[in-house]
Amino acid sequence: MMGSTSRTSLDTSSSDGFAPDCERGLCARHNAGCRCRSDETPSLRAQSQHNFAQPSVMHIDLNSCFATVEQQARPRLRGRPVAIINRRTEHTMIITASYEAKARGVKLGMSVKEARKLCPDLVWLESDPAKYKYVYHQLMRIMGDYSAHIRMKSIDEGVIDFGEATSTTQARDIVEIGHEIKQRLRDEVGCAMRCNVGISTNRFLAKTAAGLHKPDGLDVITQDNVREVFAGLDLEDITGIARRNRARLEAVDIMTPLEFLDASEETLRRIVFKSIDGTKWHQRLRGWEVDKVDHPLRSAGRQYVLEQYKLPPDAVLQRLHHLCEEVGWKVRSQGLVARGVRVHARSYDHAGRGWRGSYWHKRIMMPTPFFSNQAIYEIARQLFVDAPYPLKEIGVTCYELSEPDDSQLYLWGDELARERAVTSAVDDINQRYGTRTIVSANTVQTNAFLHAKIPFGSTRYM
Repeated sequence: MMGSTSRTSLDTSSSDGFAPDCERGLCARHNAGCRCRSDETPSLRAQSQHNFAQPSVMHIDLNSCFATVEQQARPRLRGRPVAIINRRTEHTMIITASYEAKARGVKLGMSVKEARKLCPDLVWLESDPAKYKYVYHQLMRIMGDYSAHIRMKSIDEGVIDFGEATSTTQARDIVEIGHEIKQRLRDEVGCAMRCNVGISTNRFLAKTAAGLHKPDGLDVITQDNVREVFAGLDLEDITGIARRNRARLEAVDIMTPLEFLDASEETLRRIVFKSIDGTKWHQRLRGWEVDKVDHPLRSAGRQYVLEQYKLPPDAVLQRLHHLCEEVGWKVRSQGLVARGVRVHARSYDHAGRGWRGSYWHKRIMMPTPFFSNQAIYEIARQLFVDAPYPLKEIGVTCYELSEPDDSQLYLWGDELARERAVTSAVDDINQRYGTRTIVSANTVQTNAFLHAKIPFGSTRYM
């Protein structure tokens, strides 16, 4: 919630009493009673209209997902401060904290060592991807009972578009459906599971509504109450407005969400964002849908912080090989092939006052596409010849992804067909019996310390 904001008034008036921006129709308060409003063009007035349609978009956000799932799986953890990490060391960063831990000051990105100073009885657990994937699929199943158009925005957030639901579902009260989903989550997944539900006319406002009363809230934002909601928020409470965009807004004296809402489309497009993004923000804030877009996968990668200091090059390459196997599976699971490989590393540089890491990277585009683990690793291994040892972090990314071109079979014939068949057979076995059931002999031992990661921002590989 926003407290009082210190503001400095700037005298930008011209000699006739109008602000210079008003004379050009670019006043930040163009829709809030400014004297330049009478000069507004009909097309701009049409764009300024709010969406008064009935809310048809629901955003569902699982509360502190990983920590809550662990509390559901282990009843003795309920009511206790819990933190989830990816590696059991005190220097590992926390990726999720329960509400009990957050109430004690524990935050995401904080090291376990720092967190235990604030919360000595903190329970810290290594992540368990299998549990989180199960809950993800259960949530997706429940959501799918209400509409054919559902989108999982991340492992713990999903959107239901009731505009593509059946007429029977559309005839129901959407708020009633929201309460029903919350109850089904408790009944069908577990009594400790809670979620926030936000409802509005577009994805942006529905997500905003879902964040108003955590944990376990349900809120609706319409054009009748949007001003009241925005009056209680700070600019950075708005999804998509972080430090950089906030600075852009404040540069034209837009200091609050209400002033953001009242800004003209031309101000946002020409002065603040200097692109079509300004028009999109103008429409987004007024409840119009501009975010119903599926973006193609352009790259797939994996990185790893080495578990020991000064690992020898052969051990580093062994871990790089493991990462290449994971990246190869990501690419193939989407039915794609790659043209480029990029590797990166962070090294230890002694700067006289401790150790400071420097960043190194190298990439290459190949003349023909590739898809197998062996091909990716061979390219990455050659790129790593120039890596600045000793290293503390490594990573590999495949880019320029595209659909496979079967005309390649005419060029490479049996050799490519055989590689594709073997790779497909291995993927099928790993999919059925568990990831890394069949791997290269060189990476068998890396299973002990290179564990599967759960991505927050993408659900493509779930």
